[in-house]
Amino acid sequence: MQLRKVTAASAAVLALALSATACGSGDKDDSGSSGGGKIKIGIKFDQPGLGLKKPDGTYAGFDVDVATYVAKQLGYAPDKIEWVETKSADRENALARGDVKFIAATYSITDERKAKVDFAGPYLLAHQDLLVKTGSDIAKGTDLNGKKLCSVTGSTSAQNVQKSIAPKAQLKELSSYSECIAGLQSGAVDAVTTDDSILAGFASQEQYKGKFKLAGLKLSNENYGVGVKKGDTATVDKINKALEKMVSDGSWQKAVEANFGPADYKNEPAPKIGVIVPNAS
Repeated sequence: MQLRKVTAASAAVLALALSATACGSGDKDDSGSSGGGKIKIGIKFDQPGLGLKKPDGTYAGFDVDVATYVAKQLGYAPDKIEWVETKSADRENALARGDVKFIAATYSITDERKAKVDFAGPYLLAHQDLLVKTGSDIAKGTDLNGKKLCSVTGSTSAQNVQKSIAPKAQLKELSSYSECIAGLQSGAVDAVTTDDSILAGFASQEQYKGKFKLAGLKLSNENYGVGVKKGDTATVDKINKALEKMVSDGSWQKAVEANFGPADYKNEPAPKIGVIVPNAS
């Protein structure tokens, strides 16, 4: 009788141990580079040409191509990537919480952001610009005084305009660029401001062709970096090596042409890793 009790107890302990092992053997979402698990990567879902979730559930854009290439260099095949939407206002929090391993989402490198996250790159140099209706009389930044200007919550673009270029611009912050573009089309706003790469993506969409134009202003330099959790220097180093390889083997240029070519976007050459192009003082 005593032996039966011991045996039953041992069986219970063994079952519990096996259960715990099973729970821990599921998809590992970013712990290594063996490719055995999955990796969570933050991107935008609503930016044509950069990060877009298409109606069929697939993802496309330059940031998607960069992130896919980097993930492959880290040991993760495309089918091991779990894409996570990271809106501008939540990027730092997503990294701090560990929701994603890294973020490639038109993430401009700034001193303020570097205090909260680490960056690999930059991998693209964009410039802040304005998107206006074809025929608009807005030709320069100061023309925005008294006009309704739209950008997304958490973006540095609108604050830059209001602080340094057109202090009397009426700022309207919405949760997505898609909403800003809809507002521009309806006349609710007079201009949308963000990076030229993003604006070019929207302007090239079939439903907007001929309706909008880029003002062609280089209001700022935007150095796109890959955001990584603060202190994770090992991952930063690996991503930098992957980005350098992407440029050297021609994959970077192919991604630029595939995603920006249809919009006739005049991109800058691939930036050097670790070299930030400052704004003019």
